[in-house]
Amino acid sequence: MRLEARPILANKIHTPHPLYRPSNDLVPCRHALCASLHLSDNYDCEVPHQCDYEVQYADHYSSLGVLLHDVYTLNFTNGVQLKVRMALGCGYDQIFPDPSHHPLDGMLGLGRGKTSLTSQLNSQGLVRNVIGHCLSAQGGGYIFFGDVYDSFRLTWTPMSSRDYKHYSVAGAAELLFGGKKSGVGNLHAVFDTGSSYTYFNSYAYQVLISWLKKESGGKPLKEAHDDQTLPLCWRGRRPFRSIYEVRKYFKPIVLSFTSNGRSKAQFEMLPEAYLIVSNMGNVCLGILNGSEVGMGDLNLIGDISMLNKVMVFDNDKQLIGWAPADCDQVPKSRDVSI
Repeated sequence: MRLEARPILANKIHTPHPLYRPSNDLVPCRHALCASLHLSDNYDCEVPHQCDYEVQYADHYSSLGVLLHDVYTLNFTNGVQLKVRMALGCGYDQIFPDPSHHPLDGMLGLGRGKTSLTSQLNSQGLVRNVIGHCLSAQGGGYIFFGDVYDSFRLTWTPMSSRDYKHYSVAGAAELLFGGKKSGVGNLHAVFDTGSSYTYFNSYAYQVLISWLKKESGGKPLKEAHDDQTLPLCWRGRRPFRSIYEVRKYFKPIVLSFTSNGRSKAQFEMLPEAYLIVSNMGNVCLGILNGSEVGMGDLNLIGDISMLNKVMVFDNDKQLIGWAPADCDQVPKSRDVSI
């Protein structure tokens, strides 16, 4: 978890709410939590009494800060309220692609690393190492830690056996366009709520672009080269007001995951899960070329493609699950969770 902190800011930005007032309980540089933030155990400790971190994201956002402990009040679903001591990233230097647009106070660490919220709560015996979220296309939604959702209602696929230290990665998947094979396979995908958009590797992206341009032919759509919102946009006969006005012109995109050559788990992206309407009233593709931002061959499923789905990351069982859901309604649970 990372929040905009109150100390002297090297790159000061305005947040929706007052800045977080940090405690003085710094995490030492050689602490196990600090070590988990680095690629190897052989890292520099210029300031032994504090843990410095730097995080960079696919959308070119970055955060520089220190790790510290603080006490938080958590409300459990069984009615119990506990004060829990956890580590927090206190950011004092943030860089945004668009410095004028800063709609958040901070970020939650929802990955698989030791510093993530679920890992810390699990290490204290409070919840299972399971995290889930449901993002509403209307805005809002909910997030939960522990067993909340009925596992029988979800489609599951194993996490990748590759060593991704901090990320929830599913693989390998085959790409389907409109229910037909695209010829693109062996895709490993990171599910990341820290990214607004979805990213494909260069080859998958180019195949997708070719398919979309072919599909848009003969339809009342024309490429809008003057719209710089995203790399590929189309305009209609009149400005679009909602993505639902154009969904009839586009087909679903599916990631089909295999497990030991057996049944396939299909992650379906309907048109509203990969398209947006720009301020100019055009429809734009919310899937970008990850190779252009240094992601190499990795693929990333961002917020846009997880809307109106409950997503569950079971780090104990090494499984990723999903199902269509009404993200405006928080489910009731018989299990102890947050």
